Amino acid sequence: MKMMKVQGKSPLSARARYTAAAVSALALLGSVPAAHAADPLQPDPELEAVTLSAPKPSWVFVERGFVVPGNSIYDTETGKMLGMVEASTLSDLSIDPAGKAYYVSESIWTKGWRGTRQDMITVYDSATLKLKTEIAIPGRILIGGRKFNFVIADEGKTAYVYNLDPASSVNVVDLAKGKFVKKIELPGCASLMPVTGVGFSALCSDGSLATVKTAAAKPEITRSAPFFSATNDPIFDNFGYDGAKQTAVFLTYTGQVYTAKLGATPTISEPFSIQAAAGVSPADTKPLDVHWYPGARQGLAYHLGTGHAFVLMHTGEYWTHKESGTELWELDVAAKKVVKRIPLEDPASAVAVTQEPNAKLILSGESGTLHILDAKTFEEKFKLEKSAGGVLRTLEP
Repeated sequence: MKMMKVQGKSPLSARARYTAAAVSALALLGSVPAAHAADPLQPDPELEAVTLSAPKPSWVFVERGFVVPGNSIYDTETGKMLGMVEASTLSDLSIDPAGKAYYVSESIWTKGWRGTRQDMITVYDSATLKLKTEIAIPGRILIGGRKFNFVIADEGKTAYVYNLDPASSVNVVDLAKGKFVKKIELPGCASLMPVTGVGFSALCSDGSLATVKTAAAKPEITRSAPFFSATNDPIFDNFGYDGAKQTAVFLTYTGQVYTAKLGATPTISEPFSIQAAAGVSPADTKPLDVHWYPGARQGLAYHLGTGHAFVLMHTGEYWTHKESGTELWELDVAAKKVVKRIPLEDPASAVAVTQEPNAKLILSGESGTLHILDAKTFEEKFKLEKSAGGVLRTLEP
């Protein structure tokens, strides 16, 4: 298979644009008499608050991590940062399907990292990014970089928050009424997927898929037969999920690909090897064996319209699943074929894709750079320095 190299036009980096703007500003100030200089006590019109539109499919939300908590919003069409959704460290973001709000599942303490702990869903207005309200919940798990710890269902009416207080459970929250409803005990399971008309599903440590019917006073929990090994070949918890079609695409540490049709009685396919789909030898779990393996913190992005998955791959031994990707593989899931392999000059720790016909790929590079590519040609559209971060989120139908 022919190897492709990511190349494209070289627009000004974020730092370069900032520097150029600063130099221009200094030059202009130098030519203006002091009496006419801007009053430092007056607000800079360039920095006045603006009103955002409802979130667009071309936007990407970048979790900034420990140093700068929050989720930066970038438009992949322009490469510009639009704003930031406030959030505490180790929080999770979800987007209102109606586009009216951003929800943050988070925990704070009255004295920094000590004092009285408060767990909540914080609601921000999507137009102004201002606080609307807070919904208290009994607890939540504190772990970063996961897309499926906090999910929204029922067309934005219900939220499910993964909890560990003291055992694995799920908090059910009525977003329409703004109140906590109940806690559902779910031993050994995590990674939540809304199931329309049922409740939600979750991956479990015994290798099964649990399905929870939430409508009844006492939730009904059923489990599929085990289909993967959580100890020998686990599934990555950042997987592909299609809420409209109620399907999921799972990837294991060795590169086995499963698809699932969700529902009251889910069905799960036989797996296939992503390496075999690329015409190379499948990976295994043997020590010292070197193969192509999937990896990274967020190593898979799934484009719902085409059914193509974009997977970060690297060479190494088994159990190197945290290694950044040195190549990006485009997998046609239905055809079980890798259609493109793209070498990455800047190894990537996370990948996302916008859900548009003219989709964009977003890569968080090890250098701290956010790369925005055309998903068809892989031409680099924007290269935003010091803009990469943790988990990436895009608007999904």
